[in-house]
Amino acid sequence: MKRRLLLKLLGGAGIGTLATSLPIDAKAESQHEMKESVTENDRSYWVAILTKIASPILSNISIQQWRKNMPMEVSPTFDNRDSGVGYLEAFGRLLAGMAPWLALSDDDSDEGKLRERLRKQALLGIKYGVDPISPDYFTWRGASSQTLVDAAHLALAFLRAPKALWEPLDELTKKRVVEEFKLLRKIKPNESNWLLFAAMIETFLYSINEDCVREKIDYAVNKFDQEWYVGDGWYSDGARFSFDHYNGYVIHNMQVEVLRHNRSAGEKYKEMFDRAYKRMQRYAHHLERMISPEGHYLVVGRSSTYKNAAFQPLAAVALENRLPEDISKGQVRAALTAVLKHIFIDKTFSPSGWLRMGVVGDRQENLADYYTNAGSMYVASLSFLPLGLPDDDEFWTCAAEKWTSQKAWGAEQFPKDYYVAY
Repeated sequence: MKRRLLLKLLGGAGIGTLATSLPIDAKAESQHEMKESVTENDRSYWVAILTKIASPILSNISIQQWRKNMPMEVSPTFDNRDSGVGYLEAFGRLLAGMAPWLALSDDDSDEGKLRERLRKQALLGIKYGVDPISPDYFTWRGASSQTLVDAAHLALAFLRAPKALWEPLDELTKKRVVEEFKLLRKIKPNESNWLLFAAMIETFLYSINEDCVREKIDYAVNKFDQEWYVGDGWYSDGARFSFDHYNGYVIHNMQVEVLRHNRSAGEKYKEMFDRAYKRMQRYAHHLERMISPEGHYLVVGRSSTYKNAAFQPLAAVALENRLPEDISKGQVRAALTAVLKHIFIDKTFSPSGWLRMGVVGDRQENLADYYTNAGSMYVASLSFLPLGLPDDDEFWTCAAEKWTSQKAWGAEQFPKDYYVAY
C-alpha cells in the first residue's frame, strides 16, 4: 500500500497523529475531507473510512475520556431507557466489524502500524469498559435490556478474533467480562432476533470453557432453523415477516456464528450450520443484486440508520472466500466500494467526528427509531469484514468488475436468478 495514498485518504493526518489524537476538539481528525476522487486503491479507501469511524471512539476510551467527550445524542422519539447504554452499543458494534482486520498479523506497513495501534486501543477499551471504577465503565447493570444486544456484539467480536481481542486481556479483565455476561441472563429476550443475542453470549462462554445455558442456544437456533425460515434465503424476524434489512444486520450472521462455534457440542449443530451457511450464501445473492448500477441500495424497513450494515452477509462470505459461484470478488468489491462512497460523505460525520443518525448526511434524523442513539450507528462496521483478508488476497488485487445490476441495465448478459429449497 502506498504511504501517500493512505495518508491522502486519511485526510493528510499522519498515522500516529490520527490514531492518538483526541476528538475532544477533534477538528484535525474529523474535518479533513474524504475526497471521492481518490480511487487508486479500494483497500486504502476502506481502511481510511473504517479508521475515520473508529478513531474517535478508540482514541478516547483508551485514555478513559470517552463519556466525557462524546455527546450521546438520541433519536427525536427516544424512549425512556438510559442513554448511557449507547457507549457499549457503539463499542461492541464497532469491534464486531473490525475484528477480522484487527486479527491480521502486525507488519511494518502504514496500514499495519495503524492496525496495531487501534488494536491496542481496543484492548484498553475492553479493560476500562468492565472496570467499575473507570469513568468509561459501560452501563452493564441498568434497567435497560439493550445491554443484551450490544454485549452480544462484543461477544461476536471475541469469537471473530479471539487471539487479537480476547487472549491478550489480563485475567482480571477476562473475569470481569465473564461476570458481566453471566449477569445478563436475567434479561428475557424478545421473540425475535433478540433470541440470537442471548445465544451469542452463551456461545462465547461455551467457547472459553465457561458454563453456558444451552437452552438459550438451542431455543434460538431452532426457532430460526425451523419456525422462522420463510424460504429462499430469508428469515422472518419472529412470527410475522417484515420487509427490512434485519436478515443482514443480525439474523444470518448471528445464526451462522452461533452454530459455527457449537459444532463441537453435537452433530445436530454441524447439520444446522451447513444449512444456515447455504441460506446466507443465497441471501448474499439478493444483497449483491440490491446494489443499483450507480451504487445505491434499497432503503427499506426500520433501523435504516444502520447504513451499510445491511451487507454483512455478503461481506462475510467474501471474507471466507465462499461467495456464490456466479458472483466474482471483483464485482463484490466494486459494488460495496460504490455503496461506501455514497454513504460516507463529509456530512455523515459530525464536526467532532461522530457518525450522525441517518443513512447519508446530516438531515435524516427522522429515520431514527425510538431505540436509536448515536452509538447505534457503529453497526455500520459490519460490512467491513473483508478487510480481514490480507492486502495481497485476490479480493483486493483482482480487477474491479461490473456487478449484476450494471450488467442488467447495460444490456449485457448476466446470470438469471432462481429460488432455492433449503
